[in-house]
Amino acid sequence: MDLFEHQAKRLISDYGIPIPVGETARTVDQAGQAAHRIGAATYVVKAQVLAGDRKRAGGIRFAATPAEVQAAAGQLIGSRLVTSQTGGVAAPVTAVHVEEMVRVAQNLYLAITVDKRAGRIVMLASKSGGEDIEARVGKDDQIVERLPLTLSAQKLEGDFTGLAQRIETDARVRAGLVTLMRNLAAAFVGLDATQAEINPLAVTPDGQLVALDAKISIDDNALFRRPDLAKLRDASRSPADPSELEAQAHQINYMRLEGDIGLVVNGAGLALATHDLIVDAGGRPANFMDIRTTATSLDIAHGMGLILKNPAVRSVFVNVHGGGMQRCDTIAEGIGVAMRRSGRRLPIVIRMAGNNAAFAATVLKNNGVDYIDADDMSDGAAAAVAAARREAA
Repeated sequence: MDLFEHQAKRLISDYGIPIPVGETARTVDQAGQAAHRIGAATYVVKAQVLAGDRKRAGGIRFAATPAEVQAAAGQLIGSRLVTSQTGGVAAPVTAVHVEEMVRVAQNLYLAITVDKRAGRIVMLASKSGGEDIEARVGKDDQIVERLPLTLSAQKLEGDFTGLAQRIETDARVRAGLVTLMRNLAAAFVGLDATQAEINPLAVTPDGQLVALDAKISIDDNALFRRPDLAKLRDASRSPADPSELEAQAHQINYMRLEGDIGLVVNGAGLALATHDLIVDAGGRPANFMDIRTTATSLDIAHGMGLILKNPAVRSVFVNVHGGGMQRCDTIAEGIGVAMRRSGRRLPIVIRMAGNNAAFAATVLKNNGVDYIDADDMSDGAAAAVAAARREAA
C-alpha cells in the first residue's frame, strides 16, 4: 500500500524525523486557512498524487502569501497530473499539502528498501539527493551508497556511522544523520514497510536535517493486524485508476496498462514472465494482475470483471499455476462467476498447471466457459495475441 506524501510525513515524524510545518487541504478555502495558521514567509503547495517528479509536471507551486496559496490550490485541486511516474495516466488531484518553505544548503537522499535479489533489507544513501535521482543513478550508480541491514529482535541494525561518513563531511550534520538513519530504520520496522524513502532530505544552512518529501509503502499482508494503517487506504485517496483500490480490497494486485490483451495470473513473477511472452508474441498487455494466495473465487471473479469492463481488451490470457494455497479450480470457479455476471464475450485462452489443474477444466465446462486450451505458456501467449488480432479485424 503506497501512501501519499502527507501521510508518510506524519508517520515518520512520530519516529523523530523532522518535517516542515504543514497541513493538507481538500478545498481552496482550507488551503488559505492552512497558510494563515502556518504563518510562513514563503509557502510550498504540493499536489497529492501517488507519483514522484511532481515539480517538473507543475504539481508543486510556490507562494508568498495565503492568497497566492489559495490561487495555487485552485489550479491544482480538481486537475489531473501526468508525471514521468504515472505511466502516462493522468492522476486526479483531490488534495494539496501546504507547508512552509525550508531554506536548503544541501539535498541528501536516504531510503530503506527490500533488495529482492539479495533477499535482505538495505539502506541507500547519497549526498546528491533531489530531482531526477533515478535518472542520475541510471547513468552512475556510484552516487548511491548501500548498507545491508540486519533485523534482530524487531530492530534493524547496521553501520550507520560508517554510511554517514561516506556521504557527509560535516561532523555536526553527520551526527544528526546517524540519528535520523536509526529513526528511519525504526519507522521501517514499526510501520511494516517495504520501502521508506526521504528525498530530498534537506540540510539547512544551520546544519539541521528536514525531510522535504517522503514515500512509504506498507506491506499489504500486514494490514490485517494494522487497522490504524489500513484506514489510510480509502476511496478518497484516488489512485490513478480507482480499479486498483477495488482490486486490492479483493486480494488482487492490479494495474491497468495500454494494451488489448487482458491477463489473469497468480504470482508477480509469473505475471512479469507472462507480460514478456505477450510482447515477444507481438502483443500488448492490457493489465498487470497478481492474484494473491488469499483470494477467494469471488475475489478472482472481481478481478476478471475488471478486465471484462475494459473496452480496450480484445482477448484474455489466463496463465496460472496452482500451488498449495491457491488451487486451479478456485481460479476456474472465479472465471465462471465473472463470465455469468458479464454480458461480454471475448476469446479466452487458458493455460493451467499444478494443483487441481485437471479438475479446473471440469469446473470451466460446468460453468459454460468457452475457451482455447493452451498446453504451455508460449503457445498460450501466441494464441491470445492471434485472437486479439482477429477481434480487431
